[in-house]
Parts: sequence; C-alpha cells; structure tokens
Amino acid sequence: MASSNSYRLSCSIPGHEMDVRGLASAVFPEGAFVSVSRDRTGRVWVPNSSPDKGFTEMHSMSGHSNFVSCVCIIAPSETYPRGLIATGGNDNNICVFTMDQSQPLFTLTGHKNTVCTLSSGKFGTLLSGSWDTTAKVWLNEKCMMTLQGHSAAVWAVVILPEQGLMLSGSADKTIKLWKAGRCEKTFTGHEDCVRGLAVISNNEFFSCSNDTSIRRWLVTGECVQVYSSHTNYIYSLAVFPNSQDFISTGEDRTLRIWRQGECSQTIRLPAQSVWCCCILPNGDIAIGASDGIIRVFTEAEDRIASAEDLQAFEDELAKTTIDPKTGDYGDIKMEDLPGREHLVEPGNRDGQTRLIKDGQKVEAYQWSVSDDRWMKIGDVVGGSNQQTSKNVMYEGKEYDYVFTIDVNEGGPSMKLPYNVSEDPWLTAHNFLQKNDLSPMFLDQVANFIIENTKGHVVGPAQPAGGDPFTGGARYIPGASDDGRGFGADPFTGSGRYIPGSGPNPSAPSGVADPFTGGGAYSSAALRQTATNIYFPKTDGVTFEQANSSQIIAKVKELNGGAPPEHKLSEEILESLQRLLVSVSEPNSSMSPLSIQEINVLWKASHWPEDLVFPILDIMRLAVRHPQVNETLCGEAEGVQLCNHLLSLMRPEGRPANQMLALRTLCNCFSGRHGRALLMAQRETVLSHAADLATICNKNIHVALATLLLNYAGCLHSQPDLEAKAQCLSVASRALETVQDKEAVFRLLVALGTTVASDQTAQDLARSLGVNSQISKYSSVSDPSKVAECCQLVLKELQ
Repeated sequence: MASSNSYRLSCSIPGHEMDVRGLASAVFPEGAFVSVSRDRTGRVWVPNSSPDKGFTEMHSMSGHSNFVSCVCIIAPSETYPRGLIATGGNDNNICVFTMDQSQPLFTLTGHKNTVCTLSSGKFGTLLSGSWDTTAKVWLNEKCMMTLQGHSAAVWAVVILPEQGLMLSGSADKTIKLWKAGRCEKTFTGHEDCVRGLAVISNNEFFSCSNDTSIRRWLVTGECVQVYSSHTNYIYSLAVFPNSQDFISTGEDRTLRIWRQGECSQTIRLPAQSVWCCCILPNGDIAIGASDGIIRVFTEAEDRIASAEDLQAFEDELAKTTIDPKTGDYGDIKMEDLPGREHLVEPGNRDGQTRLIKDGQKVEAYQWSVSDDRWMKIGDVVGGSNQQTSKNVMYEGKEYDYVFTIDVNEGGPSMKLPYNVSEDPWLTAHNFLQKNDLSPMFLDQVANFIIENTKGHVVGPAQPAGGDPFTGGARYIPGASDDGRGFGADPFTGSGRYIPGSGPNPSAPSGVADPFTGGGAYSSAALRQTATNIYFPKTDGVTFEQANSSQIIAKVKELNGGAPPEHKLSEEILESLQRLLVSVSEPNSSMSPLSIQEINVLWKASHWPEDLVFPILDIMRLAVRHPQVNETLCGEAEGVQLCNHLLSLMRPEGRPANQMLALRTLCNCFSGRHGRALLMAQRETVLSHAADLATICNKNIHVALATLLLNYAGCLHSQPDLEAKAQCLSVASRALETVQDKEAVFRLLVALGTTVASDQTAQDLARSLGVNSQISKYSSVSDPSKVAECCQLVLKELQ
C-alpha cells in the first residue's frame, strides 16, 4: 500500500459531547477502537466501508455517574473470546463491559478518588491508578492487592510483559517499579507530574511528564535518553509495533510522531488539550482532544481524507485562538514581529512555528514538510500589546486576576491567582489542594471565578461541568529450625544456649512429617506414593523444641550483667522458671498457670532489646498453652502483643529478636484466640514480616516461611482473595532472596496451600510469574521434598 511517509488527516469523528479522555484499540471487531469522555460515556467505533473512510459508532456504553477518565482492553479469554472493555471514572469506580453491551458486566469499587489510568495484563489481570495515591491489582472482580508508596496521584500505570512487573507514574514526579506487590525501584528525573507510561520491551519503557519531556528508561533504573520538543504538559504516549518509534500528545495542542529518536512530524490540532492517543492495527493514529472530537491520521494514501475535508480541518485550525501564556510563545511584542513577507522563507524542520504581524493581529504558522508550506495554526491573543485585563503580580508571576478568598470568618484570607486562559475548575482544584481545603468547595470556587471573569474567555468556553483535574503542575493530593537444631548460638557466641534448639523426637512408623521429621503424617502410610502429602496444609506448624534449663540459665546470666534499673528480682526469675517448666512439659496444656505468672512474662518481654531474647523464647513456648494464648492473644491484650512483636521485628533490629518474634507469631496459631488475632492483624503482620526476607539469616527465613504457611492454611477454605493475594505476594517476594532449602520448601507449601482448589488464586499466581520463579526448584535432589512439592505446585498452575 502506498505511503506518504507523513501522517495526514484520515477522518474526524464528532461523537462525544465533551473532552475525549481515553482511547484503546480493540481486539474485536477488526480495526475497531474504544473512546471514553467527560460526557460520562464510552463508545465503540468500527471502520465503515463508505467513501469517507470513517468510523461508525457500534454502541455507546454508560455506567459511570461522573466523567470517564481512562479505558483499556482486557485480552480475550475462554470466557470472553472478544475481550472486555474496562473504564475508569471520576466516580472512583471501574466499569467492565463486554464488547457488545451498553451496561457494565460488573463494577469494581475500592478506590477513594478518581480512577485515571488502567492497564491490563495476562490472565485477566487489571492494574488501576487513582488520585487516591494508590494503584490496585484486580482479578476476577476482586482487588488482589493495593500498591502503596506514592505521595500524590497515580496518573499512569502499565503492566510489563515480564510477569509480575508493574510500573506506576505519579504527580509526586516519580515512577515506581513493583514486583509481586512490592516497590522494587523508584525512578527519579522528571521535574513535574509523570502523566504517561508506555512499554517498549521487557526491559525498557517510556515516560512523559508535565515537565514537557519524554524519557526512555531501563527497568534497571537508568534513564538512557531524554526527548524534548513539546512546549507544554505531555499527556499520553503510544509505541509503534517496531518498539522504537512512538507518538505523544499534550497541552501544546499537538500530536508528535517520533522516529529514530527525533520528532519527525508535528500535527497541530484545533483544541487546546490533546488528551490521548492510540495506534490502530493498520498503523493509523487516533487522538482524542478537549473539543470532543476524535481524529484519525494515516500514512496510507488511500485512507487520507478528501481534499474538502483536509481544507476544512486546516480552516478550523486557522481560526483557533492561541494564548501565549500556555508556554508556546512567551511574551509577544507586536512591534518586533515581521509581516507576511516572512512566510516566503521555508522552514527548516517539520512543526517549526513562526509568528507574523497582520495589521493589528498576530498570527501563528507552522511549517509542514509534507506540504512544503507554512500552515496557519491560529490567531495569538493576550500578548503584551493585547491585554485582556490589567496584569497583577503574585509570587513573582503575572496573572490577569488575583482574588482574595475568605473561607473562615475571622481566619486568614487566601489568594487565588487566575489567568483567563485557564480552566476555572482546574484553578479551583489547585487552590483547594494548595490550601488543604475540602473538595466540597470545588463548584463554589469555580463558579466564583467564572462569575468574576465574565467576558474574558480565550477560545471556546469550557462546559460548565468540565473536569477540573488536568494534571496541573502543583497537583499534590491529599536460626533455621527443621527439627534438628542448628549448631552454635549465632547471637551470643556461646554454645550453651541455642534459642529454639532441643532434642528431635524420633519419627514413628509411617510417612515422616516433612516439616519436623516426626509422624504427623503417619496416616499417609496407607496412601500411594504419588499422593500429594504436602498441601493443602491446614494445621499450623509450630516451633516446639526447647531446653528449659539452658533458657533459664541464659536469663540469669544476662540478668547478672544487666544495669541496676533493668535487673529482674529473684521473685520474677522464679516465676519465669515455674512458667517455663510448666509450658515445656509434654502435656503442658493440662498444667494450670496463674494469671500473675503470665503477667510477669508479659512485663519481662519488655526487657531491653539486647537482653530480651531468652524471654522471647519463653514466650514462644508459652503461647502454645491455652491459658497463655487466651490471655495474651485475647481481645483485650492481643493487639498490644502484636505491636510489641512487630516492633522487635523491624529490619534494623537484632536478628535473635526478629527470629523469636516470628516464631512466637507462628506458635500463636496453635490456639483459637491466637488465630483470630493474627487473622485480624494479617495485613500489618505479613507486611512487616515480608521486610525480613532481605536479611541474610536462614533461621529468620524459615520462621518467615512458617508464618506465611500458617496464614495460607487458615485462608485455604476461605474466599478472602485479597488475603490470599497478600500471601502470594509475600511468598513471591521471599523467594527472590531466600536460599535455605527448608525455608524454600515451606514457601512452596504455602504457595500450594494458597492456590489449591482456587482458580482465581491460581490465575493471580500465574500473573505474578510464580511458575517461572519456582521452576528451578523442580530438580532439587536434596532434600527431595523440595522438588516433589515444587512439581505439585507447578501442576496446580498449569
């Protein structure tokens, strides 16, 4: 097919009543795309066969109660072979539609502010970003995880081809790389809000920003190129199939085509904000703008618009009014401008602009390489010789107006600067944000601006319900224990006391318990060897081993050298010894304890951190006792216990305390009250525990893996997908650093227990890349249980 090597208008589609905010190329029908708008609708457009080579509206979608901000296509699946359409709106919701229905199939709720960006991945995964500063991962109508870390609105999200990797760009000027729900890297370099992201490959991506730059990044963190050509905010990016060339749109009224790292073509639009773009399968470009019109541009000669339509587009562009305050032209002094004779000289690059004086008017022209001529792109208004009002200085800048706003009677007044070229709702929104005022005042402030600037409007007036949130530059919302002991004490250098060590009970006949070597699995002796004896594991795994005499000896030794203010009395030592002996006996649950002994243990657990580890070892054993479990984990004291253990687990803490705090949490699962407490505190406990995966200590890793396994066991029969998602995320992150085979084994059992008999959890695990992450363990020969368990997990995820 013949190509002109430059893009020209193919057609204009005036289907929406307000700004077109999002576009996405559809899988079905062939050549179709979807648009969304501030008019609260989404529309599916299909190519028509008429001579005008345009598009016909297949149907309109409604479901949002406010502006629709973004759209993406969820890839086809067995259930939905034509794919699905997801839209995000200012009503904080995400609506998901089939390709042929006008009402949502379902609605996703959870964000606390506008959903302004969406991206879809494999297995039906959906990633959303919001002004509430978070991104969320969705699967099968459920929120799987929330990505928290940005300090301002998340304007852009994208899922990378490598499973489990996600990117978010924010008004806090940063980009974050997420893996399995955890922020792995933060990219800095942009000087203003990050507005768009686009994938180049597994290892590279583009970003664009309100700082007028586009950057090319490696996922390893390096910015390898900065592209400059835009003169105002850049809102969107799309990459051509060759993974090199790309397009961008922005607030400077342009669509720019980039080839081999250079801006090869600039197309001006007769609308101030060019919000969005997408590349259609045939290589054509669709863009959406603030005038509510979708325009399609093409390189193919046979799809270029008729001469009449091209002239109409050029005439519309020539009638546009341009305000120099948007940053395109700076301050204009008419007496210094040349006349029309200046247009005889050819331009030296496509998109070059030139201002000329025509009587009392200033006109803007752009050089078109393809047409070899200067095209008029609008009349410039508001230059220094064409004041719309008397300019006022405020904070070093000139404004048309600076209003004084009194919000609270008797309180300090606030200044609201405004230029007539600005969107009143955007100005009002930024004013409320800057002064930490309620969004409830938005309409009131915007209408105040409109009422007090009547007659001073540049270009077409904004609709009364216009979206105030165009991304202004100041938008800131709102130790291993596998049953065999573990050598010398790594914490004191002493070989006398080893936390958690003790004799290993001999394994009775039958299949050995893969966690302790004991006989908990003796009933499996009657099963076939191919039976999965590893998961789902729903009974808790605890740390039982103890040597009471060594533990109490260590307490007394440390007490002897403790400062006077921290010495424990003989009475306290005797109480601790009595309790320890009671809870260490084989039938300890039958031994009654006094409330005083339990209280002494609780108080002693607040000993200084360099002394407390043997007390924590006593607590680890004690919480298995029903009476201690009820007293320390019950409603009254449970949260205090949790918080205390979590404080000892902080990453900069002492390894002995971290390990024993983790083991104590594991053992809390042995009682009803402990299980209830830890399930209620799951999100906090697991997020703190996950931070310990990076500490190079196998004992901590085994305890972490066991805690995760106990959570997975409790969640196995529950439909709590968000909780299971956290388990999968923590397990996936831990597998990145954990080396010890026992810890790896327990993480594999946790994974297997989480995904067993749960299709949604299996889909999420696949989308996180768990398969590729664990496949290396399928050939581990020692111990064989690692490979056996791994193969069974992989079988679940097939």
